[in-house]
Amino acid sequence: MNYYRPMVAMALAAASIASPAEAKWLRAETDSFIIYSEGNEKSLREFAANLQRFDATLRSIFRTPYEGEDNRLPIYLLPTSEDVGELASGSRGSSIAGYYRGDRDGSFALSHRETGDANPKFGTPMAQQVLFHEYTHHFMKRHLRAAFPAWFIEGFAEYHSTVDFDKDGRAELGKPVYSRAYGLLRMPRIPAEKLLVQQPGEMRNSGQTDVYYGRAWILTHMLYQDAARDGQMGAYVAAINAGTDTKQAATQVFGDLAQLDKDLNRYINGRLSYSLTRTPIPVPTNIAIAPLAADEDAVIEARLERLNARGSKERETKARDLLRKLVAADPANAEAQYEYAAAEWDMDEDLRDLPAVRAALDKALAAKPSHVRANVLLGRFLLHELDEKGEDDPAAWREARKPIQLANRTDPLDPVPLYAYFSSFLDQRVRPSEPALKALERAFQIAPENVEVRVSYAFALANRGEFDTALALAKSVAFDPHDNGRGETMLKRLEEMRDAHAKRGGGKDADAESDDAA
Repeated sequence: MNYYRPMVAMALAAASIASPAEAKWLRAETDSFIIYSEGNEKSLREFAANLQRFDATLRSIFRTPYEGEDNRLPIYLLPTSEDVGELASGSRGSSIAGYYRGDRDGSFALSHRETGDANPKFGTPMAQQVLFHEYTHHFMKRHLRAAFPAWFIEGFAEYHSTVDFDKDGRAELGKPVYSRAYGLLRMPRIPAEKLLVQQPGEMRNSGQTDVYYGRAWILTHMLYQDAARDGQMGAYVAAINAGTDTKQAATQVFGDLAQLDKDLNRYINGRLSYSLTRTPIPVPTNIAIAPLAADEDAVIEARLERLNARGSKERETKARDLLRKLVAADPANAEAQYEYAAAEWDMDEDLRDLPAVRAALDKALAAKPSHVRANVLLGRFLLHELDEKGEDDPAAWREARKPIQLANRTDPLDPVPLYAYFSSFLDQRVRPSEPALKALERAFQIAPENVEVRVSYAFALANRGEFDTALALAKSVAFDPHDNGRGETMLKRLEEMRDAHAKRGGGKDADAESDDAA
């Protein structure tokens, strides 16, 4: 989701930071995150501790077991909110102050280091609220295995964005989101019934979108904090996941929706309460901070440009050209060579320079043979070549998969090689082998927030006749407010597969065997 800054925040001066010439990127590692920042070590440590503490709060509330994340979330901190907006949209005047993305090459989040808006009277700093909101999306997708309606996905993230800690270390939940006050109190209201069934993408302008998020937050707050409605949210989500229509589920659980709207309007004008965790949330101490290696430090800003350029030919070209200059200046830099190869690969097929992709990958792997993502991309490159020439020799396809298998052996906890191995069978246009299906399952276990992996896993389950689980995954995509309609198409297709399967008499399909192993 893109988190929009209130207009008042646009007037705030940026916090004092080092100039690009002076700055050097640092990397902070915690149990759940890898955080990149140019700020000083003290402020980065404080930031990392607060974020890890927030993660511990969510795990405590939702009873999520914690034995360390197999796949930690990368977070990039830029100097100002304007820097984030420009990177996100390509425009310096963008109001986007932070965002989370489940990218095909891994999830990541962007936020900023501004603290000029910190004022105890108005809650936690906006930069913290932005990141807490975005991380809550990630936490929900990764750890709360259910389909949630669009309004609640946003309301849930807003509700937890203002978590703070009292002097005894207990987490405070449900504190006001002051940035939504104007939309809630001054803008035309969205009726509760409309809120319950409409996607935020259907709003006509940014003002309506702001009202939508505000109403989603206050409805979530009421359902969590109003004792008279205790248990209703859980019952509502259970009904939706059992197949009940969204509006029907709301009426069954919340009662008359016109009355719900009146109750909500009264709730807005009342005194909001908040709750405390029963026990203190300890400040984490397992935080390691070190400067980035010179190779990665030289390329990190260009990497961010590449990751955020997708979908814009102009920006993709800019990122590619920037990286081309970097590798010309430092040809032995494995990170730069990989990023340049990836940027060239990201171009439309008619614009790609395939010999340049291969040359850059060869240089990256000559400098660092175990480079995980370079090996994955080499595998994709080789598979693409086989597809282009119509190769049907299974031995050739097995050979092309070897770099991907090496990447998996190098880092078994990276979901990207696992998913690349599975999808290589789709590239070959053959049924995935049992090891490929297990690789897909493992990729889903490590990165369930990745929509592409989730979709593929749902269809793999359906092909085995496991339609209940497949449809549950499809609903989680279809209800997502950031989905842009893909989930609805997926859900319809899976329902058609289920119905056709039932007409054939049911039973589980057998997967084709293969001697290919991950």
